[in-house]
Amino acid sequence: MSSQVSAGNSAAANVKRLMAPDIQAKKGVEPIVSLTSYHAHTAAIADPYCDFLLVGDSLGMVMHGYETTVPVPLELMIMHGRAVVRGAKRSLIVVDMPFGTYEESPSVAFRNAARVMKETDCGAVKLEGGKRMAETIRYLVDRGIPVMAHIGLTPQSINVIGGFKAQGREEAQWAAIEEDARQVADAGAFSVVLEAMAEPLAARITKAIHIPTIGIGASAVCDGQILVMEDMLGLSPRVPKFVKEFGAIGAAIERAISGYAEEVRARTFPAPEHTYAMRKDVPDHGAQSGRATKKTKKQES
Repeated sequence: MSSQVSAGNSAAANVKRLMAPDIQAKKGVEPIVSLTSYHAHTAAIADPYCDFLLVGDSLGMVMHGYETTVPVPLELMIMHGRAVVRGAKRSLIVVDMPFGTYEESPSVAFRNAARVMKETDCGAVKLEGGKRMAETIRYLVDRGIPVMAHIGLTPQSINVIGGFKAQGREEAQWAAIEEDARQVADAGAFSVVLEAMAEPLAARITKAIHIPTIGIGASAVCDGQILVMEDMLGLSPRVPKFVKEFGAIGAAIERAISGYAEEVRARTFPAPEHTYAMRKDVPDHGAQSGRATKKTKKQES
C-alpha cells in the first residue's frame, strides 16, 4: 500500500501544470478544452481532460443562489480558487475578477488581481470588457499577471445590456465587437472568451486575431470551448440554447436522495451490513469490572 501511495504522489508531483503561454500556443494546433470548476473534487475529475479550468463568477448563480454574477465578492472567488488549485494538478487555473474589482483603474485592478494570484496560486485571471479594458489588460500583463479577456455577452454588464442577450446577430454590431477583440489581443491578453456570439462574427474574429478564441455559445469555429460544468452535467434547471447536456447527474442525484429517504422512513437503512457489531474476540471489560465489584462487596460482607 505504501509503495502505491508513494508512486501516486510521485506521479502527481511530476505533472507539469499548463501556463498561459501553453494555452496561447495551441491556436491553430489543436482545440482547447475547458470547463468551469468551483470545488476541489470536480477539479480533480476534470483535470486530466481539460487544458484550463475557469473558476468563474458564475459560481454565484450556480452555487450560491444569486440571480446574476454582479453580487459576487472577491473573497468568494479566492475561496473557490484555492479549492480548485488544490484539486487540479495539470490544468491552468484561471480565476474570474468579479464585478467592481477591476473597472475603477488599472492600479486597482492590479492590486486585486495580485491578491487573487497570491492567495489562490492560480495561473491567470479573467476580466470582462473589450476596448474599454485594453489599458487595464496591458497594465496587468506588463506587471506579470496573465489575462484572459471576455467579450460578446458580458454577464457582469447585463444591467446595461438588458439581459442575457446574444451578440452580433446584426451586422451593424460587428465593427464594435471586432474592435474589442483586436484591442484585447494587442493589449497582451493570452486568449479571449467569446460568449453568445453569432457564428459568422466568431469566425471573423478567430481568423483576425493572433490569440485563441474560447467559445461559449459562439460555435465550433472558435479555437476552444468552455461550458459551465453544472450546465453540461444536467445539474442546472434552465440552461442557455448553446448548452448540450452531456450527462443527467441532476436526475441521478434526485433518484439517489429519493431512495435514501424512502429507506430511512421504512427503517431498512442502515441495514446489518452498514452497522457495527460487537467484536466477539474482545473481552467485555465492563462486565468483568462489574463481577469484580460484586465479589469485593461480598468478601467485605
